[in-house]
Amino acid sequence: MKLIAEKITDESSLQQAFQIRRQVFVVEQKVPASEEYDEFEKVSRHFLAKIDGKPVGTARWRFTKNGVKLERFAVLKEARGKGVGQALVAAVLEDLKSTPEAEGKTKYLHAQLTAMPLYSKFGFEKKGDLFEECNIQHYKMELA
Repeated sequence: MKLIAEKITDESSLQQAFQIRRQVFVVEQKVPASEEYDEFEKVSRHFLAKIDGKPVGTARWRFTKNGVKLERFAVLKEARGKGVGQALVAAVLEDLKSTPEAEGKTKYLHAQLTAMPLYSKFGFEKKGDLFEECNIQHYKMELA
């Protein structure tokens, strides 16, 4: 099994990422499509994970008034438990290291409860109270 996660640089890969997000968030988790795709698509840096050349996961990051937000982590059901999420987090954090404008800014995300252990492995810590986004429970997590 060959697993890679890398920055998206072409429209075809971006469309594959959107298809993964549609499957995971809109179909599986019943997030309204109007909530899933937003005005930040063009200003975000997107990533695609592949196993043996097949797209199986995606993520993005963007600048906000609060720092740098990591978001839209999605892995297809058949690829879960194979390290795809870890590869995506690692690729995003590596990209942030090579982005001078991100230096010194707070890195944070809104973690679904089931994903919190993944983010904790990379040093993210829970901040604040439980909240809901799109009828799914989340905690804000910040990189310590």
